Amino acid sequence: MSAIRSFVHLLWMLVTVIPVAFWMLATAPFASAKYLLGCANFFLACAMHGLRAICGVKWQVMGLENLPGLDAQGKPLPAILLVKHQSTLETFLMPLIMPRPLAYVFKKEILYIPFFGWGIGRLEMIHIDRKAGKQAFAKVVEQGRELLAKGIWIIMFPEGTRIPRGKVGQYKSGGTRLAVDTGAPVVPIAVTSAKCWPRKGLVKTPGTIEVSIGKPIPSVGRQPDELMREVQDWIEAEMRRLDPEAYR
Repeated sequence: MSAIRSFVHLLWMLVTVIPVAFWMLATAPFASAKYLLGCANFFLACAMHGLRAICGVKWQVMGLENLPGLDAQGKPLPAILLVKHQSTLETFLMPLIMPRPLAYVFKKEILYIPFFGWGIGRLEMIHIDRKAGKQAFAKVVEQGRELLAKGIWIIMFPEGTRIPRGKVGQYKSGGTRLAVDTGAPVVPIAVTSAKCWPRKGLVKTPGTIEVSIGKPIPSVGRQPDELMREVQDWIEAEMRRLDPEAYR
């Protein structure tokens, strides 16, 4: 039954992403970035609410009160979200639960994915051209400063790829390097998404996944590697608290 429901959900995502992507492409020349982001979030909402209704996957969010608020002038405080990466679920869910617009950092090749990539190519995101070497990160910092100044938070997956449930990937310091260079704090986030949506599995199983948001960690005066170790320690300790069965 879970396999059938998962197939129906996959069809549901295809049915919704194609018209949304075409609409974004058609309106991109004269639409605002905020409007296009709203279109993208509409698809994400369709995908996630469909996941709950069709596959029985729910989510519980803890620690929203830890997220940065506004400064004395009423402007959004900056933040770089560093998230545990176990499946596609967190990439869809994060923009829906955060109080600020999010900008993902991803490799440029994703832009060539039909419909999905075409659509997000019209959004204010950070695209990394890995062939550019050191210049690629300099471009990330430049774009990051601009987005943070607009009140857009940056989200990154420090392990770089989806990691199987109960495993720990190699935490790379790109996110903390960006934080140190921009002065923005990092917010560690643990997600137990693989409990219901496995890393490479197409079958989603009913259940509740947890999202736990930690307190912001200042980046000013820190070393990127040292800061990333602190982020990793918090995330992995929280993963073991939320999903102890996976780490036995």
